[in-house]
Amino acid sequence: MQSEADAFLPVRPATSERELDLSIVIPVYNEEANVAPLFDVILDVLREHLGNLRSEVIFVNDGSRDRTEEILKAIAHRDHHLKVVNLARNAGQTAALMAGFHHARGRFIVVLDGDRQNDPNDIPRVLAKLDEGYDVVSGIRAKRQDHFLTRRLPSILANRLISAVSGVRLRDYGCSLKAYRWEVLQHVRLYGEMHRFIPIYAAWQGARIAELHVQHHARTAGKSKYGLLRIFKVSLDLCVVTFIDRFATKPIYVFGAFGVIGMGFGIACLALALYWRLVDGLYLIQTPLPLLAAVTFSLGIVAILMGLLAEITSRTWFESQNKQVYIIKNVINF
Repeated sequence: MQSEADAFLPVRPATSERELDLSIVIPVYNEEANVAPLFDVILDVLREHLGNLRSEVIFVNDGSRDRTEEILKAIAHRDHHLKVVNLARNAGQTAALMAGFHHARGRFIVVLDGDRQNDPNDIPRVLAKLDEGYDVVSGIRAKRQDHFLTRRLPSILANRLISAVSGVRLRDYGCSLKAYRWEVLQHVRLYGEMHRFIPIYAAWQGARIAELHVQHHARTAGKSKYGLLRIFKVSLDLCVVTFIDRFATKPIYVFGAFGVIGMGFGIACLALALYWRLVDGLYLIQTPLPLLAAVTFSLGIVAILMGLLAEITSRTWFESQNKQVYIIKNVINF
């Protein structure tokens, strides 16, 4: 039986085509008070528990407006373990992660938040879990240190909704501490707020997914970038993910369903209007029912279908031209 000490043993060094064994990717935005102490803790963990691995730490500065870029630049100049990707503007956490994945050279990729609520001391544990044969290890925040009504309750509801819709059942999609084998991320392209759905994309590829309880700390510096608006964005992204999963190769099912519903409602409205005309003598122009049904449902159907078409079109445009959803201003130590 594996002992508690054995659980912290590092994974075996890589013998693959990748240049390094481990890449730690950390997207940050306006975290000037957190980046330096977080990097120090990560270095301690790498030296004490993962010294046999060739590793790199990549901070992706997502267009911060405070001193985050300046501080990262100073650290990178004195310590070449740190790699910095500075985005030209704030593109969002998903785009920042994609930039980090694009520059990562490790066989294993570990993602952390930049606010120090994730504990770097859990990195050896998630890597050891990967070494058991899993492709993705997703953290579960034990004793989560966030406000219940504004953060924890919406997260619980979102986790249940995402699990039910996607069929990939995880207890904490919102936990940023995750570990991946590079093969899982090779063909992943993310948009919107879809970084939390990476385990879903991985599951579609047949990946083995494990969950692991990890530590969670209260934020001690800086301000949270999460708000209730994110719930709305995640819900819309979930609709897109579901559509792509189930109907990307057969969109006529969606188009046809909306078409049948719209035509059926229109016929029903017209039949009711004709019934009133023949039975009650009510002229068609005396009731707004025909016009109301035609306008509202036509606009609704057109808007929804145009939205879905736009999603497919945007992905085709990005993938066919190998375009990215972020703009890099500069990189350091690459």
